[in-house]
Amino acid sequence: MFRSSKGTKRRSIPIAVLALVFIAGILAVLLFDYTIHATSTYSFCTSCHSMQITKQEYEDSIHYSNASGVSATCADCHIPEAFVPKMITKVIALKDVYHELAGTIDTPEKYEAHRWTMANRVWEQMISNDSRECRGCHNEERMVTSVQSELAVASHERAREKGYTCVQCHKGMAHKVPEEPDEE
Repeated sequence: MFRSSKGTKRRSIPIAVLALVFIAGILAVLLFDYTIHATSTYSFCTSCHSMQITKQEYEDSIHYSNASGVSATCADCHIPEAFVPKMITKVIALKDVYHELAGTIDTPEKYEAHRWTMANRVWEQMISNDSRECRGCHNEERMVTSVQSELAVASHERAREKGYTCVQCHKGMAHKVPEEPDEE
């Protein structure tokens, strides 16, 4: 027992309790890390009904199958690497889980009815962060323009001059571009 400066007794925390708190903290961090990684896998992303709709589009894209054999997965394009943006994205993504469970987007017809809005939300996010996830793999400074078509080289130059970001020209690289709904 310790005495404070005012003469009252203070209890010390037993070492066993501190050890348990420390171990619980480590386990919580490991569980958190496991959950973040597990919910960023291709199998997790495509496990719900609505993602089955876009799964084949992705598997038919250059981001899934290409000459180099390197695939970009859902997480590569939709989940930031940096911790804070990753956590914000994970929290926002809970709405997708909600809408899947609530039946808002659980059939192809319902999904397609909301697809334009969902796609625009993703495009707006990518524009606002200068296509950060695209740039995780694609680096303009390392592009070999000698193997690009003249049109591609000119288009990239114009895009740079206008301050465009990747998604403003490259929509539909892994998923089809939805049709804009008719205004009522």
